[in-house]
Formats: sequence, C-alpha cells, structure tokens
Amino acid sequence: MLSIAALGAVLTAQTVKEVSPAQPNVREITPVEKPLPFSLSARVMNQLIEFRATDQMSAQDRDLVANAESSIAERARFLGMEFNEGKWNYEQVVCSAIPNHVLLRFTRNSGTGDVSVFSASIARNGEGRVRIIPIQMRGYSLFSPAPVNAMAISAFNRVRSEEHFDTPPDWLATGLCYAALTGGRPQVALSVDQIDSTKIPLAAPPSIQIQNRGSVILSFVDFSATEHPMEWTMDFDLNGRLLKTLRKPAGVTQPRVLHPASINVNGNGVTPAQ
Repeated sequence: MLSIAALGAVLTAQTVKEVSPAQPNVREITPVEKPLPFSLSARVMNQLIEFRATDQMSAQDRDLVANAESSIAERARFLGMEFNEGKWNYEQVVCSAIPNHVLLRFTRNSGTGDVSVFSASIARNGEGRVRIIPIQMRGYSLFSPAPVNAMAISAFNRVRSEEHFDTPPDWLATGLCYAALTGGRPQVALSVDQIDSTKIPLAAPPSIQIQNRGSVILSFVDFSATEHPMEWTMDFDLNGRLLKTLRKPAGVTQPRVLHPASINVNGNGVTPAQ
C-alpha cells in the first residue's frame, strides 16, 4: 500500500498589490498557484529503475558512451578514481525520472576489499557535461559516504537541471535513482501484495510529505540487503532541488507466520486448528 502524505496538490506563493492611497495602508495578498516539483502518481516498480548489462543497452546508448569515454576517463582521474589502472566494467542505470541522460555505473573488482565504483552521466542531447559521482575507491569512500556526500548531491542536482522536465518526474523514481547513482541497487515494496513475508521484514511503505513552505521529504526502505534494510530520507526544496539525505538502518519488525487456528472458548486463548 503506497502511502502519500501530502498537504495539497499545489503550493501557495504570494504576490503583493498596493491598495489605493485613499484607503488605509493595507496590502492585499493574492494566492498564486505553483505546481509540485514531483508527480504523485504511483507506478509499478519495474517502471521506475532498471540495471542493464552492456549487451542489453541500445546501440545508440553504447555509441554515446564510446564518444564520451575520454571525458569520463578525464573526470574520473581528476577525482582520483585511477581509471587508467586495471579493468573497469560498466552497466547502465535506467531511471524513468532522468530519461534524457545515459546513466552508468563503473566497477573495478581487484579482489576482496579492493573494489572501486563510480557513477557517470551523459546528456543525450549533448548539451550537458559528463558528470562523475565517486562511490568507492579500493573499498573505501574517497570523501564521505556517497549517499550523504555534498559532491554527489550537487552532481545529482546538476544532472536533473539539464533534464528540462516538461512534466514533473515521479517522486519515488527520483529517490530510487539517487540511491542507485550513489551505490545502491534499491528495492522497495510498493504494496502488501509485493511483500514476501518469509524474506522481507515489515516497515513503513514509501511516502512523500509536502511541507507548509513547499519543501518535500521523500522516504523509503531499501530491502536489497534483507538482513540489513536501510531507510532513506531525502529533503528537497519547493523547486525540486535535493538539499540533504539521510541513510540509516531501518526500524523493522520481522514477520511472524501464523498458522490456521481455532478459538478456544474456554478462555485459554487461540488453539491451533487440527
């Protein structure tokens, strides 16, 4: 069950109009409607985000990557990712909230404890620059953990500013996309029907909160690591710009399977059915 906590479908700004000098010095406030920065429509999970191996990418997207390879290498080396050392592989992150960019995750696996990862974005129209989000360098964060790193937040905002959205993007897809670009492979349960009670613990469903002043708070629980699900919280301003993120272990309840039972009317509670 998808939970949406919204205070309204539109935000209210204010414009000021001076009243005639013959009247007391009073200002008349006229409400002006401003659309929300996100769409509130709920979608099926497989329409929000997808990971594709290189051979699953379209020929057009592979050509874009090939043309941007030198820029990716230059930016990655500038950020200390040792892109000219070892063998790097990449996969595509397909995100419905950022359709006008090719999003990639590069990985170099040199053995246990020596894994390097970064994300890259390439504008499809050629008008934006290649952007890099460092995730790990030899198993460690280069700066601070990518999900809460100011560099990652800034790069994400710049990528989204190059999208020039005709319609507001899906709110949950936007949150999941950021989680993927900062190292995750997020999985969420959008409804009770999607939860396998033997594998996924119980937690709050994804939610969006529209604050009084127009800021937006997105939250969801990522079950990709079922033993240690993580709760994400993302704060956006009224224009849809990401301000800060919080990622912490989720407060969950492990489900308990109840077998068919019959009521024991003698006051001793529930007795399993025979």
